[in-house]
Amino acid sequence: MEEEPDWSREVPEPGEWKPSFGLLRALRDYQSLCSKRGPIATLSRSVATLRHRFWSAVTGADIPLNANSIAGGLLIPHPNGIVIHPEAIIGPNVLVFQQVTIGSGGPKPGVPRIGAGVSVGAGAKVLGGVVIGACARIGANAVVIDDVPAGATAVGIPARLIKEEVVLR
Repeated sequence: MEEEPDWSREVPEPGEWKPSFGLLRALRDYQSLCSKRGPIATLSRSVATLRHRFWSAVTGADIPLNANSIAGGLLIPHPNGIVIHPEAIIGPNVLVFQQVTIGSGGPKPGVPRIGAGVSVGAGAKVLGGVVIGACARIGANAVVIDDVPAGATAVGIPARLIKEEVVLR
C-alpha cells in the first residue's frame, strides 16, 4: 500500500452532494490555518470552525478539530455516527464506514493507531491502544481490542483474525 496520501479521495466530483467532503474540507482548512497568525487567519479559523460545526451536525459525525493525526486520503462515504478520538493516529488512504468508533476505553491503555490503506466496516469499534497494520480489514460490527497485523482481516465480538481462503472456480 502506498504510504503517500491520495488527496483526490477527499475531493468531491463537481456538483456532487457529499456532506463528508464538506466536513473533511472544514477540518483540513482549520488545521492548515492553525499555523498562521494575524486577524485574517483568526477570522478564517472562526469561519472554518463554524463550517466544521455545520457539517458535523449534517453528517452526525464527531471528528474533532484538534484531531491532528489524520493523514490525507481519508474516505468516509457514509459519515453518520462516526466518532474519532482526537489523539487517534490514522494513516493515509483509510476507508471508514458509518457508525464506527475509533477511541480509547479498551483493555489496552491509549488510543488506536491505524495504518495506511485500512478498511473499517460499518459499526466497528476500535478501542484502546491497539495497532492496526497497513491494508488490514476490520469487519462490520467488529470490536477490536487487540492488535491486527498488516493485511489481516478481523471480525467478530471481540474481533478475531480469520484466515481467508481462495476459492477457484
